[in-house]
Amino acid sequence: MLAFTNRFLSLSVLVRNLRDKYVETHNPDILSQLASLRKRLYLIKTMQILGVSSLLLCVASMFLIYIGMQTVAEISFGIALLLMIFSLIWSIREILISVEAIDMHLKFIETRDEKQE
Repeated sequence: MLAFTNRFLSLSVLVRNLRDKYVETHNPDILSQLASLRKRLYLIKTMQILGVSSLLLCVASMFLIYIGMQTVAEISFGIALLLMIFSLIWSIREILISVEAIDMHLKFIETRDEKQE
């Protein structure tokens, strides 16, 4: 959960910086970057919701065991595991988008560097 939150905070700072840069320059490339960041923010929000829901169901499972409702606790824990699996799948999707965006920046730098030589 901490890693998901850190990703969200990093992206929110980046969005604010890009917004300020766009206001100054009106560079259309920034708009495409913002679209990618919006998609990543949606994925992170979904990851966080699924992860928190999973954690809540795990706690509920422990409570259900405590009050003697073993079968309901097992079902609750199974659902919690599925939610965590989906949360991790969304995390992988977000990582792939992030790597793709960084790769585009690296290619831009390499292309620019080759032109200067």
